[in-house]
Amino acid sequence: MMIFFIVGLIVHVVFFLSIFDIYFTSPLVHGMTPQRVPLAPPAKRLVLFVADGLRADSLFKPDDNGTGRAPYLRGVIAERGTWGVSHTRVPTESRPGHVALIAGFYEDVSAVAKGWKENPVEFDSVFNESRHTWCWGSPDILPMFAKGATGDHVYTYTYPSEREDFASTDASRLDTWVFDEVKDFLNVAKSNETLLNMLHEEQNVFFLHLLGIDTNGHAHRPMSKEYLENIGLVDSGVAEIVSVMDDFYGHDGKTAYIFTSDHGMTNWGSHGAGHPSETLTPLIAWGAGVQTADIAPLMASLIGIPFPVNSVGVLPLNYLNNSQHFKAESIYANAIQILEQFRVRYNQVVRFSFITPRPLTDSKQMDFVRNARNLIQKGQFDEAVSIRYCKDLIDQAMEGLSYYHTYDRLFLGSSVVLGFIGWTSYVVLFILKTHWFIGKKKNNRGQNKCHFLLGQIFLCIGLLVALFLMVQSSPWTYYIYCLLPVAVWFSVMREFETLASLVRSVPSLPLSKCFGYFLLVTFGIELLVVSFFYRAMLTLGLVVLGLWPVLSGLYIKAKVRSLSWMLSCLFLAVFPLLPVVGREPDLFICQVIFDTLFLSFFTLLGHFYHKHFGMMQVVLCAYILTSTHSSLQLKQGLPLFNQLVSWLTLVSSFLIPLLSSTRLFHRLLSILMSLVCVYLLLSTGYEALFPPVLSWLMFAWINIEQETMNTQGSSNRTELSSTDFAENIDIAKIRQLRLDDIRRSYFFVFFIIIAFFGCGNIASINSFDPASVYCFLTVFNPFIMGGLLMWKVLIPFVIVMCTFESIQVSTQLSSRSLFLVVLVRVVSDQMFLLCCSISHYVIVMSMTIFLMLLSVMTHILTSKRILIGWKRKMHFR
Repeated sequence: MMIFFIVGLIVHVVFFLSIFDIYFTSPLVHGMTPQRVPLAPPAKRLVLFVADGLRADSLFKPDDNGTGRAPYLRGVIAERGTWGVSHTRVPTESRPGHVALIAGFYEDVSAVAKGWKENPVEFDSVFNESRHTWCWGSPDILPMFAKGATGDHVYTYTYPSEREDFASTDASRLDTWVFDEVKDFLNVAKSNETLLNMLHEEQNVFFLHLLGIDTNGHAHRPMSKEYLENIGLVDSGVAEIVSVMDDFYGHDGKTAYIFTSDHGMTNWGSHGAGHPSETLTPLIAWGAGVQTADIAPLMASLIGIPFPVNSVGVLPLNYLNNSQHFKAESIYANAIQILEQFRVRYNQVVRFSFITPRPLTDSKQMDFVRNARNLIQKGQFDEAVSIRYCKDLIDQAMEGLSYYHTYDRLFLGSSVVLGFIGWTSYVVLFILKTHWFIGKKKNNRGQNKCHFLLGQIFLCIGLLVALFLMVQSSPWTYYIYCLLPVAVWFSVMREFETLASLVRSVPSLPLSKCFGYFLLVTFGIELLVVSFFYRAMLTLGLVVLGLWPVLSGLYIKAKVRSLSWMLSCLFLAVFPLLPVVGREPDLFICQVIFDTLFLSFFTLLGHFYHKHFGMMQVVLCAYILTSTHSSLQLKQGLPLFNQLVSWLTLVSSFLIPLLSSTRLFHRLLSILMSLVCVYLLLSTGYEALFPPVLSWLMFAWINIEQETMNTQGSSNRTELSSTDFAENIDIAKIRQLRLDDIRRSYFFVFFIIIAFFGCGNIASINSFDPASVYCFLTVFNPFIMGGLLMWKVLIPFVIVMCTFESIQVSTQLSSRSLFLVVLVRVVSDQMFLLCCSISHYVIVMSMTIFLMLLSVMTHILTSKRILIGWKRKMHFR
């Protein structure tokens, strides 16, 4: 069983990683020649203001008095500049937003996992192509551009990371620091001849990263007084910097200014998803209605530096105040720069050009370049001739880039699907062979010959696949994705006798009952798949589950336990109908309702099992939650005592269950009390009710499964009150799988989905409210904050997993038996979702890996030693 578990984990990890090679490959290519405009640029220097987290409507919309919040910027719009709304892409986070602004491309999503404070991949940017770049702002943004720059010409000035505190009394001081530092820098330069000469060179960039608006938005919401006043502070700061810059350079008129934002923010103070309030950002004086990525070529053209070689932005000519000749040369250089990327991408991807359709052949490329250059030399600069010709070239090159960026997607996707089908088939055959004893070995010598022949055939297939990949110079990961299905299908074909025996035994099976189960299974899987798109379907599923005791006849024999099951299902069915957590936090509701329901439910169990310490811990956590947020609202910071208690509660939640009694209900209650206290500290609203209600349903599930065993006349049943996780298993009491175990496995998978979608989904991590972690820390730290939010998501998983382990023990069924059945159900869901939505498929694949890892954790929590399998080999007869 251990070998099977390890192999299954490896298979799922490999297929999970394949998602990134198939759908999330990096768009970057290297080896292109930088392209620049040969004419003199309109500006010698560029000043880029990025107001982090600034929404477009918050800047452009007048206040209640009808006056603008940013009078200086509105004056720029009205008198001497252009303005518009730029559109960011998901994920609307600071790092990908700044990469799109400054480098001109949409970053590979896998780079998010490598941190904000460094550059995990090498890419070109406006800063890299500039002669000198000076940056002021956040230590989370600036270093990644300095690290990726060639040479030593990008200079960064950052404040300490401790200043990025959501509990700060005035987060706008972050922006004040930037403005003051820039003014001091220019004053110092007047007495520093070396620096003064550098500043008066051409092709210089000044970057001011303004984080105060984003910090105030997270802490106080975008409609708050603090957020709106911060906009006014930034407006006056920009006006002062422009005045200082003009004075420093003698009003030479050679300074270009761009004011924009990397992303917006929702009304509840989060960003990361695709809501219009997150994707619509202001762009003032230098462009209207253009994509964020288009700003990079615009900045490069303004100061006459080469376009960033990785940029996919198209130069917005309408926002250049220059001659038609300059515009034609600029769009020509832009077209050649994108064409260079197409050439490199084609040479990297295509190995058999004689069988590959090519949207832009070498002859077409040469004709395009030659004709465009001839038109420019003839002076035909107008929009209808040379400029339009270059835009057509850009469109075809972009189409080719997109085509070859996804060139291997069909091939790899087909290989992964083939491997998944094979793995599902093998698990089914493994269950049948282990628990129904079909396919017994009758002729070992004949089977050995057959297996040897199969081995030779699949070995040849594997060699052919490897040879094909070698000829194409494929990455080493492709070998794993393509050879793993070969090994899996070899294992399936080795069990051919099992499949043949199953076919021969079909006439002896209760076909009507099997067909009924088949219909129920199909309906159940479809319900789970639809729930990934419509959360309310989980409510329907819980209502149907609530009726199960009535439909099965259990209600007549166990009315109290059946009634508890039905009520808990109905209470839990309310949560999928509620809004996603994080929209409007209400700590008062969180505390009052949670305390009422939690204490009324657990006090009874706590009194019965003498868990008074747990009750005190719950009350303490409720106090910590309320006092922490009250202190933050008064701008008094995070109390040290509250922070220490919160971290001690988190650490003790992993230790206290291991020290408690191993009796079933004692150990379960200890686990639930520890986990729910942590969940309470991470709650901001109604989600604090979710673990208690889920725990109620889990206790009802354990009890009603015991009643199910009683109605089936099990002679080896044990009383729940005497069940002990740590006692040795009596092999004589271990039973075989039944059709009813399929129902148990479905309940488990359904409850896992409920645990995940009950209060929201994975988007609550991508676009989370920092208020959820304020009891633990308020200084921005993406990894610690993300880890805490991830653990909050996993706590309901652990509750369900521990319950499932309890049911396995109380129903005398081996862990591996139910685990295999559950694995089949989860893989079936993956196959459905693979055909429906790649994003939901990623979620289920992640959940599968989590389940396999949490199964080990569950054994640790529910016993004093890890119980994977039994102490000696068991044979079911």
